[in-house]
Amino acid sequence: MALIYKIAPASLWRQAEDRGRFDGAPIDLADGFIHFSTADQADETAEKYFRGQDDLLLVAVEAQGLGEALRYEPSRGGALFPHLYGPLPLDAVVFVKPLPLRPDGGHDFSGLLA
Repeated sequence: MALIYKIAPASLWRQAEDRGRFDGAPIDLADGFIHFSTADQADETAEKYFRGQDDLLLVAVEAQGLGEALRYEPSRGGALFPHLYGPLPLDAVVFVKPLPLRPDGGHDFSGLLA
């Protein structure tokens, strides 16, 4: 099972659970796709976009179940990042776990990434 990851504010994710799908964060809506990271990219994504933010969740998603709407495209430094062109169906979610904030403002991914 290949997992990809979305970092999301807990309040935004709760709205998705109420709707039964995740349409994306404001940056996703502006860019026209939902940004994801692989396990190797998640820590750098958190550092670049979420440093110092508390009350975040790490959402793990089964990539294969997303079909052709999921594309791996060049982004930071030319690395291929997973982008979902369409809403995220919640039945593709494998787990949702709190993403703890360390005292130094970074996030603790210990035991979270597969």
